[in-house]
Amino acid sequence: MNIEYAREQMVEQQVHAWEVFDERILSVMREVKRELFVPSHLSGMAFADAFLPIGEGQTMLPPNVHGRILQALDATPGDMALEIGAGTGYLTACLARLTARVRALEFFPALAEQARRNLHAASINNAGVEVADAMQLAEEARYDVIAVTGSLPVYDDRFQRALKPGGRLFVVVGQEPVMEAWKVTRIGEREWQREVLFETVIDPLVNAPTPPKFVF
Repeated sequence: MNIEYAREQMVEQQVHAWEVFDERILSVMREVKRELFVPSHLSGMAFADAFLPIGEGQTMLPPNVHGRILQALDATPGDMALEIGAGTGYLTACLARLTARVRALEFFPALAEQARRNLHAASINNAGVEVADAMQLAEEARYDVIAVTGSLPVYDDRFQRALKPGGRLFVVVGQEPVMEAWKVTRIGEREWQREVLFETVIDPLVNAPTPPKFVF
């Protein structure tokens, strides 16, 4: 397989075709070697339009979803970024190319260690991966951009409260069969603006609360 050709086809036929028009995002997704971030036995699937299993019952999001996340966040070189759910580190690497610093939280120690190794292999030196339960996050007004890569069956405002004024949050909310991807922008000390971007289905964030069961 011609790796460079396959990566270009991924960017053009999957990412750009799904309304990702920001050239900064397309360039970063051409530069970051996605094949470094998939399990070795799935290397031939690195550019597939598919959710890829990465261990611990978790999956790597498809390229087009990664592209839409990055475009929604509209990161700039001076931004401080937070990623919830580092997985194997691919989105972490892309965010690192767009921002000053990325703090990535990963629930599973084995995945966190894999992400660290992958980021080192990709020569990313402005991102750190920590083992942590994101549902314990209690920070306020610290980040310019936040990407939550697992869905929230019930919306939790702890992530939007962690945004600085003007900061942007990407999060997927709801339950199967339909979930909504939101962009949440902090526009004031106690005011946020919400925009629905698209519908999708992704796995829930570990320990995210769920709606109470309906009992007759």
